[in-house]
Amino acid sequence: MPHLEVITHAPRPDVWASNAAPCQVLFRIQAEADADVLCRVLNLFALQQLIPQQVDVVRDGDTLSIDIRSHEQSWHRARIIGEKLRSLISVFDMQLQPVQAAKDPAMQACG
Repeated sequence: MPHLEVITHAPRPDVWASNAAPCQVLFRIQAEADADVLCRVLNLFALQQLIPQQVDVVRDGDTLSIDIRSHEQSWHRARIIGEKLRSLISVFDMQLQPVQAAKDPAMQACG
């Protein structure tokens, strides 16, 4: 049996904003508490080869509150992901906001 190889993680390049540095953002999503909502939301990040820094989910009755903090994408790509999140059938609110990265001076301010 062959040895396992290390798989390196590289975000998909943003050809529309190739000179833009990555920035830290927070996606705040309100959605119906359907069984597949979280998978569909996280799939939009996986399709871009992005792994969020932090995902918080709280269920309150028929509603899910999902907060996703990500730092690997440009502000342009974050807005595109945000629009795709808004278009998901179970999502009824999505807010995107930049997060100040005080710990990492190399991280660019969004916007």
